[in-house]
Amino acid sequence: MVDLVFGLGANLGDRAAALRSALHVLASLGRITAVSGLFETAPVGGPSGQGPHFNAAVRLSTEAEPARWLLCIGVAEREAGRTRTVKNGPRTLDVDALWARETRVVLPELVVPHPRLAERPFAWIPLLEVAPDAAPPGGAPPYRQALTGYDWSGVTPYASAKQWCPEFPSEIELLRPI
Repeated sequence: MVDLVFGLGANLGDRAAALRSALHVLASLGRITAVSGLFETAPVGGPSGQGPHFNAAVRLSTEAEPARWLLCIGVAEREAGRTRTVKNGPRTLDVDALWARETRVVLPELVVPHPRLAERPFAWIPLLEVAPDAAPPGGAPPYRQALTGYDWSGVTPYASAKQWCPEFPSEIELLRPI
């Protein structure tokens, strides 16, 4: 069994609905154990003029292999109408495998832990909500240490998990109150 966290993001259309839809697709991989609150963040990179993103994370237990993780990511993004025309452009849905406990994955289309996780507070803040003990494999210090002295101004809590996806487990504390 693998303890796995996916990051979810969207900045086009009904952003919360797209993230909820992704949760239902990802649930086919195993048992969802926690869903983070919803955060609103400014776009990072890509063309100017993009709207703000909603970001969240989902933690699940799975016996599925990484190739199946990729299939589910593709299904969720296609169902949300995702098209890839501009690098870091606006999107209806983006799903990334962020972290898996004591697991490193290196495939041509999937690297876990996500190689740019430490550079992306919009990803690691929701990750730490659902997996506060998350650390890179091999005994490295926990990701939580990156929060020391962090300026939260670019990551705004928007809704608790119970507010935006009440049908999934959310018995977690927000890292910062709404």
